[in-house]
Amino acid sequence: MAEIHINEVRKTFGKVVAVNNIELTIHDHEFMVLLGPSGCGKTTLLRCLAGLEDVDSGRIFINKEDITEYPPRSRHISMVFQSYAVFPHLNIFENIAFGLRMQHLPNSEIKKRVESSAEMLQIENLLDRYPAQISGGQRQRVAVARAITVQAEVLLMDEPLSNLDALLRLEMRAELKRLIKELQTTVVYVTHDQVEALGLGDRIAVMKNGNLLQVDAPLIIYDHPANAFIGGFIGNPPMNFLPAVIDDRGIHVEETTLTLDLLPKGFKRSGSTQNIKIGIRAENIKILPSSEKNALKGKILVVEPLGSTNLLTVILGNERIKVNTHPDEIYLTGGEIWLQMASNKINWMDAETGNTLA
Repeated sequence: MAEIHINEVRKTFGKVVAVNNIELTIHDHEFMVLLGPSGCGKTTLLRCLAGLEDVDSGRIFINKEDITEYPPRSRHISMVFQSYAVFPHLNIFENIAFGLRMQHLPNSEIKKRVESSAEMLQIENLLDRYPAQISGGQRQRVAVARAITVQAEVLLMDEPLSNLDALLRLEMRAELKRLIKELQTTVVYVTHDQVEALGLGDRIAVMKNGNLLQVDAPLIIYDHPANAFIGGFIGNPPMNFLPAVIDDRGIHVEETTLTLDLLPKGFKRSGSTQNIKIGIRAENIKILPSSEKNALKGKILVVEPLGSTNLLTVILGNERIKVNTHPDEIYLTGGEIWLQMASNKINWMDAETGNTLA
């Protein structure tokens, strides 16, 4: 059992607020991903959890036990670093066994655990080699094996796949998800890669400038971001945003007026005229052969064949948006098209703050 509660934790470096009063609960056996751009505070929060950084204020609990003042070795936590941090002078067996030897376990138990972890990570045939004799992907597996061998209550991972090439990162991501499911441990995983976050996490905590913006399941984060920053940060391509004005006549987008029945039930207007942003994903826009109700007229600027899809860049008045189409559908640069947004996939956001309204 390992439930983590981060209670109003704050950490500063001089005048820079790296972590700003974060309140977050991570459930037992949960895979929690801390996601955000470089400098958002996600690694600092992880280091505070590990005991590698002292917090300025707030408390950290594991299973209701206050560990805020505990040294790292007393927190029952293991950690995988971005740089692998394998020992070049030790063979792979001894690298994996390092934490167990610090616990003064008997050799028979060490051998059993090392071989078991190596088998899980599919590196059992490398135990006699040294780090210089294996690939970067294999060294990353060694680092993960060393972390899981000590059987800590919590596993912390700081961008462990970022140094791998794209194909190997894809392979390791699948292996890591399988492994964590087998281990049934509590994991806190830091990344700036939104594809990793969506593919791995049970929940995602999105951070920016030291603040926690949204904590939700991956598909909720993707389909219903709390604000325009999250919608623009997550997804490839990012969410499209169109400025619009709502009044009693309809929803005015560029030179087109859409009907008010597009607004979700319970949408509260702030006045007779309201400036908003419409957020819509590229795959949630339908291309029509001619004008229909609530369709927007656009002109194709660029066509990008991506294999599994064609990505169109379309001009709508003064705005450019991205639209995904089936690869068998042929569209030509300069052609005029009509676009219709899936009403249940529209995100309605405040024009000034970017916060989601409904």
